[in-house]
Amino acid sequence: MNRIKETLYQLCLSFIEQRIQTAEVALAQAREASNDDTKSSAGDKYETSREMMQQDIDRNKRLLIDAQDNLRVLQAIDTHAADADTVRHGSLVFTNHGNFYVSVSAGQLTADGKSIFAISPASPIGKLLLDKKKGDKFAFNGNNYVVEQVV
Repeated sequence: MNRIKETLYQLCLSFIEQRIQTAEVALAQAREASNDDTKSSAGDKYETSREMMQQDIDRNKRLLIDAQDNLRVLQAIDTHAADADTVRHGSLVFTNHGNFYVSVSAGQLTADGKSIFAISPASPIGKLLLDKKKGDKFAFNGNNYVVEQVV
């Protein structure tokens, strides 16, 4: 099972690194476009254009900061820690309605032929999973879940 967790960790890491790279490229392009924009005689059109470019820069900065924060959260997982009986950050959880890797929000991943959702412990289902043990039950989105295994 530790091999699956290591694979999931690497898949999440690749996902986050790709998000960081995409945000950095978009931010650089937005800054370049802003710097290349020359003042025209259009007045208000120029100001509107500059404001839109600034909003684009700000949005890309937020995306980059969010991705960097996710990287720090992921790096906080001790991938070599002994398995625990209780769901915590870094746990792989098997339930009767799906499998979850409590790490960062990276969507559906496949490891060792199993479909596993990488979720944040701050997500709604992540909050419900934390501190659960094998056999514990909880309800989410109209479904009754049973924790079958915690790795």
